[in-house]
Amino acid sequence: MLKDAIRKLGLKLGADVVGFASIEDYRSERSPDPKTFMPGVTSLIVLGYREIDGALDSSNDRISLSSRMGAMDLSKANNYRLARFIENEFDARAAAVNFSYPLDMTPPTMGLVGDISLRHAAVAAGLGVFGRHNLVINPEFGSRLIYTALLTELQLASDPPITEDLCNDCGICVEQCPAGALDEEGKTDEMKCLKVSQPSGIGGLIGYLRKFIGATPEDQKKFLMDPRFLSLYQASFIGFQYQCFRCIASCPVGRKNRAYGKAHG
Repeated sequence: MLKDAIRKLGLKLGADVVGFASIEDYRSERSPDPKTFMPGVTSLIVLGYREIDGALDSSNDRISLSSRMGAMDLSKANNYRLARFIENEFDARAAAVNFSYPLDMTPPTMGLVGDISLRHAAVAAGLGVFGRHNLVINPEFGSRLIYTALLTELQLASDPPITEDLCNDCGICVEQCPAGALDEEGKTDEMKCLKVSQPSGIGGLIGYLRKFIGATPEDQKKFLMDPRFLSLYQASFIGFQYQCFRCIASCPVGRKNRAYGKAHG
C-alpha cells in the first residue's frame, strides 16, 4: 500500500520508473554507510528519468546538455515533493539524494564519490543491472535514464532484482569512449572521463587560472576574451557542464533507443 502510493505519485510527477530497496540490500564499496548521516534510514526510493532521445543523439553537446539540465531540474523538484509527501502523509523522515551534485569535495574523494551511489541504489531497487560501461541498463529504457533517490525511515521491502543479463557485450561503449575511460573492464577511469565529459569543470578552471595568474597584464586581457574563458564562465553558473554522452547514446539496449525517422518517412 505504501509503495503503491509513493510509486503512483512519483510516476505522476514525471518519473519514468520508480523502485524500492531495503537499505540492507544497498551495497556500495566506495560510498559511505547511509546510516552515518541518517541513522534511522531503512529504505531507499529510487526514481529514474529518461534522457530525451533526440537531444542525446544530437552532435551538438549544448542540445544534449539542455535536455540533461531539464531532467535534473525536474528530478530535484520531485525529490522535494516526494520527501514532503512522505513526511506529511506517513509521519516518517525522508531526505533527497539528487543526481550528480552537490558532492563532498573534501579529501580523499574530492567529489568523485557520492554520498549515495545512485547506480548501486537503482540496481538494489530492481531497476536494472550493470553493463560493460558500468552504467545501469534498464529493461525498457536501456542506459538512457538518470537516477535520483530518497532516504526514508519507512519500512519498504526491496523490489525484485533483475536477474537477466541485459548487456550484450557488444563493446560499442568501449569503442565510442573518446577518453579511453572504459578500457579496463569493470572500471571507469574517472579522471580520463572528466577531462572529456567536463572540460569546463574545476580541473579546467584551475588550469586556466594558473595560466592567467602567470601571464602579463596584456596577455591577461586576451585571456578574458578567450572562448575558453567564456565557456568556463558559463559553466560557473550552469553547474557540471557535461559535454560527452557517448557511453549512454551508443548503448543499443532498450526499446527507447529506436529509429524514430522510420515512423515518419
